[in-house]
Amino acid sequence: MNYKQCAKELLTHENILIVTHRNPDGDTVASAAALCSALRRGGRTAWLFRNEQISEKLLAYCAEFFAPEDFSPKYTVAVDVADAKLLSHGFEGKVDLCIDHHPTNSGYAAMTLVKPEKAACAELVLELIVCMNGELTPQEATLLYIGLSTDTGCFQYANTNAAAFRAAAEMLRMGADNAKVNWSFFRKVSVARLKLESMIYSGLRFYREGKIVVATVTLRMLKESGAVEDDLDDLAGLSGRAEGAVLNITIREQPDGSSKISVRSNEEVSSSAICAVFGGGGHEMAAGCTIFGSTDKAREMLLNVIDEVWK
Repeated sequence: MNYKQCAKELLTHENILIVTHRNPDGDTVASAAALCSALRRGGRTAWLFRNEQISEKLLAYCAEFFAPEDFSPKYTVAVDVADAKLLSHGFEGKVDLCIDHHPTNSGYAAMTLVKPEKAACAELVLELIVCMNGELTPQEATLLYIGLSTDTGCFQYANTNAAAFRAAAEMLRMGADNAKVNWSFFRKVSVARLKLESMIYSGLRFYREGKIVVATVTLRMLKESGAVEDDLDDLAGLSGRAEGAVLNITIREQPDGSSKISVRSNEEVSSSAICAVFGGGGHEMAAGCTIFGSTDKAREMLLNVIDEVWK
């Protein structure tokens, strides 16, 4: 679908449930909340699925949109979710429409609006709201600025392009509080985060003469630093700060014994191709997956796959 077709499709339905992805980031949460707000202004009954993994920082912006327990949806929309297996824990049922920017989107929804050239799903939702309502409210603009700025690393990542800057300008024109968002999400960190970063940096491992950098985050490190979910934003970018790094990997130990993997790269190697081997995906220069095993085992498996993918 194009934007106008998607907007028309949304406004022909009632009792809409909007679902985010597991391990939710700013783009999936804030874009979903902005869409929910816009649908309500368009006369629809819309709610967010209560994703229990949303951090406290993001809860302040989206909690008001959570569906009550007795809500019975008739139409389901997934926002920024590339595959059905990535849908929020606890969600069951089919997805009628998926709005996404991942080139690896599996086409699991009955209908899709996928724009892989976009830096963030927030850009798609911006276009949809304009089609539905003409303008954004300041709250919606702020939400979408959260989505766009977090997915571009405050406009520092390689996915940042001219279209992303134009979208940000439109969000600011319509009332986005960029100063508050930038301060909260990019300028201020807790003491626990600082302690955790020191542990991560001291444990970095380097391969191929520094072109590959691997960071590990264990449950022990989280406990010793006192870090909670709100302190874990953008961990994937830390190891990539090392001069000479081409491919950086963050391996985060999970309570169930698995390892959550985040891969970042430049155009020399495909992050998506590496993660696809383990059933994950994403973008060429930013992707993720889960490996069922310890962090040491995950690191060994990743390095073996990298040797195959990146000759």
